[in-house]
Amino acid sequence: MTHVEARPQAGDTVRTVTADGGVRSKGLSGNSVGLVGGAVIGVSTVAPVYCLTATLGPTVGEVGLQMPAIFLAGFLPMLLVAFAYRELNKAVPDCGTSFTWSVKAFGPRVGWMCGWGLLVATVVVLSNLAGVATSFFWLTAGEITGSEGVAGLDGNKAVHILTTLVFVAVATAISYRGITATKWVQYALVGLQLAVVVMFVVMAVARSGEVAGSLDFSWSWMNPFGVESFAAFTAGLSLSIFIYWGWDTCLSVNEESVGSHKTPGRAAMLAIVVIVASYLMVAVAAQMYAGIGEEGTGLGNPDTADNVFAVLADPILGSGLGILLFVAVLASAAASLQTTFIPVARTALAMSAYKALPDSFAKIHPRFMIPGRATVAAGVATGVFYTVMTLLSENVLVDTIYALGLMICFYYAITAFACVWYFRRDLRRSVRDLLVKGIAPALGGLMLTAVFGQTLHDMWDPAYGSGSSVLGVGSVFVIGVGLLLLGVVLMLAMQRRSPAFFRGEVLTKQTPALVVPD
Repeated sequence: MTHVEARPQAGDTVRTVTADGGVRSKGLSGNSVGLVGGAVIGVSTVAPVYCLTATLGPTVGEVGLQMPAIFLAGFLPMLLVAFAYRELNKAVPDCGTSFTWSVKAFGPRVGWMCGWGLLVATVVVLSNLAGVATSFFWLTAGEITGSEGVAGLDGNKAVHILTTLVFVAVATAISYRGITATKWVQYALVGLQLAVVVMFVVMAVARSGEVAGSLDFSWSWMNPFGVESFAAFTAGLSLSIFIYWGWDTCLSVNEESVGSHKTPGRAAMLAIVVIVASYLMVAVAAQMYAGIGEEGTGLGNPDTADNVFAVLADPILGSGLGILLFVAVLASAAASLQTTFIPVARTALAMSAYKALPDSFAKIHPRFMIPGRATVAAGVATGVFYTVMTLLSENVLVDTIYALGLMICFYYAITAFACVWYFRRDLRRSVRDLLVKGIAPALGGLMLTAVFGQTLHDMWDPAYGSGSSVLGVGSVFVIGVGLLLLGVVLMLAMQRRSPAFFRGEVLTKQTPALVVPD
């Protein structure tokens, strides 16, 4: 075997390696993202304002006043897994992230499935975000024009699908123009979201007591042991974990970052701190103002649970500023739609460069220095997936979104355990290594595995999700497990096409470099 060192040219399919075992360049635009830019991309992908308006109600429905505690509980495994991402990125700053790291820890098959989990989760999220952006676009247009007819256009399936495809096309086009264009768009959209969040929190606390059901703040809201049952706790935790998904996008731009070994990990930590602070402030402020009642503006009202901000906007911000919450949710979904292309395109790029996917996905655009074909493929897959699911059944689309939590726990847990195994020989070197490379990632992985198992059990019940079933089995279970099994089928197909990768001859456990036969 010979290790070859060569500089890739823009537009090439990269197959060269570095002789020192470092991560080889794939032709991406280096030194384009700094600490703040990376953190902004991570916050944007999470879509905090959209997540809040969609999950405040359901979370209160599961755990009542302990909603802030559940948000903290969901933050804990994310924080522990973030240590794994940070340490693995220091050692192997590769844009394939979870895929590359799990291959190096556990071998090609586990790594391929981990990469598949990330890819399929991202496509599902993209389609969901595009649909949400569409709904809030027409809702916001209706608020601005004062026309119920305009707002009602979202209910027209043809208009809804067409608008969604336009959002997907625009997001794909922005992502296609490179990481710098992505970064500056995100500065504006994330800045708008955070400004509206702060305004909402301040005014909600100031006006607490103006409506029936308002509550005084209590530290007991922060106690996770106050949840009435373990089933309610795990249900709330599953929702909580979902709303943190996406912070790891910071790591997907590691090869494009200033200081690729350290900056992405620091950006991830900064992003999740900003996110958890935003969630806690809004959760506390919303409970203080609206309470958890099941009528009117109460957060427990099942009729408003899917869009809490639509009900609270005018009472808290006033009729003049209330529109800002609608705009913020639209900006949140649109911003996340655009940045969510980053991890799927770069994971596909890495998998292709290492021969785990067809070579075409490793093509780098000669001008914009991004995985152009992978980005376009992600956009097309998102548009086709959303259109088919919407035309097939609204229930199927809803259940696909519910199955998303399974995918998230799947590849996050594998990545956490990959950290422990990859650094297993370092764990006795120091207390720090034992904690951040061993204990913290292991605990995070175990927590996510427990949620994965509990969610898998709950999904079996047809009542989970839309309430539909297949041969008596919940359709969420069928979709979630079916998507994972589809990954196994595709992996076996790729194994026949690219046996070298699956024999461990391409991306080895010893080096992140590609090994080229003499």
